[in-house]
Amino acid sequence: MKDIFEYSTQKEEICRSNDRIEPALYKELGVKRGLRDENGNGVIAGLTNISKITSFEMRNGEKRPCHGKLWYRGYRVEELLGGLGETELGYEKIAYLLLMGEMPDENELAEFRSFIGSSRTLPTNFTRDVIMKAPGKDIMNTMTRSLLTLASYDNKMLDTSVSNSLRQCIKLIAQFPMLAVYAYHAYNYYDNMESMVIHRPDPSLSTAENLLMMLRHDKQYTATEAKVLDTALILHMEHGGGNNSTFTTRVITSSGSDTYSTIAAAMSSLKGPKHGGANIKVMEMMEDIRTNVCDYSDEEEVAAYLTKIINKEAFDKKGLVYGMGHAVYSLSDPRERVFRGYVEKLAAEKGREKDLMLYESIEKLAPELIAKYRHIYKGVSPNVDFYSGFVYDMLGIPQELYTAMFAVARIVGWSAHRIEELICMDKIIRPAYLSVMEEK
Repeated sequence: MKDIFEYSTQKEEICRSNDRIEPALYKELGVKRGLRDENGNGVIAGLTNISKITSFEMRNGEKRPCHGKLWYRGYRVEELLGGLGETELGYEKIAYLLLMGEMPDENELAEFRSFIGSSRTLPTNFTRDVIMKAPGKDIMNTMTRSLLTLASYDNKMLDTSVSNSLRQCIKLIAQFPMLAVYAYHAYNYYDNMESMVIHRPDPSLSTAENLLMMLRHDKQYTATEAKVLDTALILHMEHGGGNNSTFTTRVITSSGSDTYSTIAAAMSSLKGPKHGGANIKVMEMMEDIRTNVCDYSDEEEVAAYLTKIINKEAFDKKGLVYGMGHAVYSLSDPRERVFRGYVEKLAAEKGREKDLMLYESIEKLAPELIAKYRHIYKGVSPNVDFYSGFVYDMLGIPQELYTAMFAVARIVGWSAHRIEELICMDKIIRPAYLSVMEEK
């Protein structure tokens, strides 16, 4: 008898034949593939008061590309980060802003930080019985399993009131760093045969500090490391309601489902390589470039190899320079512009100036080469993922945790959108699919 793998392999062609829809039919019938028009603009599916993205502006009645802008609750993200100064770690403050819709005063912030700190706990034996029970390299899967298991410890799990959902979201924001780091340590111990330590979080430390402390055997980190990671988390917290995982949050919330199931669905969306795994592809590409480029300061040599990548002759032969370009932004990604200064500071502290030189060369040359060979003229610029993998590498964060770090940040945005959906909407999100089936 055939095994299931052989059977499914043989049946694949039948599925391909019967499920194929000619691409031209989408245009003919006016269907927006991927909920985007031919210019890549998203179909308007809702309204939000949480964040705003600008990548074009109107000049004399004409739509033109502009430098990207990102607002959180009415504040430009650059100004929010600038207002924190050189030393303040602002993850909790900006999380409060996104969740509540207004900037906290000193007492409100202290109270919120206290709740976050006291919520950094897991049920008795949870780490042993759930996280360490079936570890694996896919940290996002382990986190999602842990997240769904946490629901069974909540006797108000099915209560979808705003107040209860807010309570659940705050607890999950506090617990996510533990779920991520403990999942990695379990995997590293069982699969990589390395040592395992489980540090308890310190309620007095910020989210960024706890992440670094729990990840490292010696618990040590510098102020610069904590500041750079804190900045990375803030920049990844929120990015409009239309990105795949946030829209997933809205869709599941609209069905009346619970907080745990909703965030688990968002996690499943984020782990997809087309969404949350972009910085890993950047790191793989950069390693390939280092192997094939001898002199990082020789722009001609760098340009020659980038040309091979674009022409599908090198790296993964898909013709993409990962970390360049964005579905929304054109001339620049505001998150990358903000992040750049912190990257330089950390590279100097870590002695990674040579690697930074290579990144800077690619940042300069890639847009020119992409415009030349791909004829993309809307503007191609580095996005936030171009540097985030480099930063995580300098911080000693293993690649298995890169997407998990994204989740630790983005759960704040997901939570804000869940609350807004609960307050503003009373209809299940149900788009239509036009059937082109032949009746038999």
